[in-house]
Amino acid sequence: MPARTGAQFLAGLRGPRAVWVDGQRIADVVDHPALAGAAHALAEVYDLQHAHAGECLAPDPETGEPIGSSHVIPRSREGLRARAVALRRVADFSVGLMGRTPDYMNVTYAGFAGRPDEWGVAGNEAGAERLIAYQKMLRRNDLSLTHTIVQPTVDKATGDAPQAGNEQALRKVGETEHGIVVRGARVLATLAPFADELAVYPAAPLPPGADAYALAFCIPMGAPGLKFLCRDSVSAGTSRFDHPLSSRFDEQDAFVIFDDVEIPRDRVFIDANLATYNAVMKTSWSPNIMQQTMIRAATKLEFAWGLALRMAEAINAADPATMQAIGEIWSYAEFTRCALVAAEEGAREWPGGMWTPDVRPLHALRSMLPVWFPRVNEIVRLIGSHNVFATPTAAQLADPELRPLIDLYLPGARGMAAERRIRTFRLGWDFAGSALASRNEQYERFYLASSARNLARHLMFADRARADELVGRFLDEPF
Repeated sequence: MPARTGAQFLAGLRGPRAVWVDGQRIADVVDHPALAGAAHALAEVYDLQHAHAGECLAPDPETGEPIGSSHVIPRSREGLRARAVALRRVADFSVGLMGRTPDYMNVTYAGFAGRPDEWGVAGNEAGAERLIAYQKMLRRNDLSLTHTIVQPTVDKATGDAPQAGNEQALRKVGETEHGIVVRGARVLATLAPFADELAVYPAAPLPPGADAYALAFCIPMGAPGLKFLCRDSVSAGTSRFDHPLSSRFDEQDAFVIFDDVEIPRDRVFIDANLATYNAVMKTSWSPNIMQQTMIRAATKLEFAWGLALRMAEAINAADPATMQAIGEIWSYAEFTRCALVAAEEGAREWPGGMWTPDVRPLHALRSMLPVWFPRVNEIVRLIGSHNVFATPTAAQLADPELRPLIDLYLPGARGMAAERRIRTFRLGWDFAGSALASRNEQYERFYLASSARNLARHLMFADRARADELVGRFLDEPF
């Protein structure tokens, strides 16, 4: 089957699944008021790949059918550049606000399938073969896949990885004729209500003796025993005037419970194999997926810069302090753009022929974006000041008694119409101050781990040879 349309995506969501939002089990995620906006926005993402087929579709390497470019395993630097164009098109749609559009997991599993040598270590050759077969199915059916890879936090003093005997963490508890049985919980399944399938794969390494927790598999969202408890909805109505972003871009996040879920054998990629689990994510995973994550980040920063400029123009705020703050956002956007260019230019080939960007500039961004994004929100709110609250609704603008008064008393600077001013500051608040904005800020602070954690472990990724050479020249010279 070739790349899906938005209508096909929505039809696929109508099957049974155990999803709770705002204390209520949801019968239909497509039509429920808390979910409909994002469901239909994601349908538009699927339609994008047909509207821009030359950028977003590519022939399947085996069947020749058109598939999403994010499913393709890059085999050259040019392949990476072609994928970047498609990823940027998707990021532009939500201006980077949706961190888990389906292209993220498409890129992830293309990267996994491109490194069967990694997944086949420590006697896991059969698991690697099953993973390759699954990725073929994923791309040919153009499924929406999400993941849940973080262990539930009960006691930080025990560390991030579960020890043997942990009753909360997801683990293997048995086998059947057709597969394995798993029990426990995972967080944080972003996009859960809008996914066709759920993936589990390694995150933090596991300690000795935790073999039962060493799992990787994929399962349909409607699998018996699988339950999704979503956080409070931050979706705000249907008016794109009143809520231009939060009416459509609440991608949701869920706590996942596996209540004795059977995983078919052909969907199990790591089966209690600790050595494989602790090895597969160490090399090509990070630079592969960070091409998608950093293109999304760059888009969001570019949007924030443009938004801050428009807000300042609406009230003619051209003072040095405001321009300095807007320039700060621009610098973040430009550093991100340059890092992406450097990563692409330094791309490398891995065993098996897969190409990924240079990881070094991407790891630097990974450390700084959790600091930059909260600062960007702060700047947008400072520029907005009280003006973000002087924003009549669409219904008030439509009121024949109120409209002339609004036009008279709420114009923008230099002849800007009141409606344009109102739209500008509503957009600013929805981006930086609304419930959606608060969720997104928290999300960015811990996306791909916190800034502090990434900075502290930089030596795991950095090559210090040249730095040591420069310092050693002075330390080692005779006196």
